[in-house]
Amino acid sequence: MTQSPGQDVIWLTQDAYDKLQAELANLKGPVRQEIVEKISSARDEGDLKENGGYHAAREEQGRVEGRIRQLEDMLRRAEVGETPPDDGVVEPGMVVTYKFVGDDDDEAETFLLGAREMEDTVEGIKVYSPQAPLGAAINGARAGDTVSYAAPNGKEMKVVVLTAVPYKP
Repeated sequence: MTQSPGQDVIWLTQDAYDKLQAELANLKGPVRQEIVEKISSARDEGDLKENGGYHAAREEQGRVEGRIRQLEDMLRRAEVGETPPDDGVVEPGMVVTYKFVGDDDDEAETFLLGAREMEDTVEGIKVYSPQAPLGAAINGARAGDTVSYAAPNGKEMKVVVLTAVPYKP
């Protein structure tokens, strides 16, 4: 799949890709048609200024169209199922184990670096996005590297990458 320079690739398993494709097809087909029918029906009721059903259907239409655009963009940028090489470099498609630096009581944590939409397709493992603060900080790091990032609360956090291995479904 060819990507434009600077465009973020989204790594997805085949299962996650298929589920997102199915959701997109449903939204573009039956869901979109149902909303059009609701809007048409509400329009037939007369005065649109005070027609709550019409306004609710238009708001729903806006949400659905936004999700359609999001899914289309995500699927356009998707890199499906090709597991990265087992070279210890953190990148999308890798299962990463890390530990916070300076906290001896802290246990190591493991996650898959990939699209958050995959979370319901992979069992027993968290999924962090490469765009999330931790994901962005460790992307490109190797086992043994220490990296820092700004947590959502603004606090500077340091983690050491323990392992990075390709995801095996």
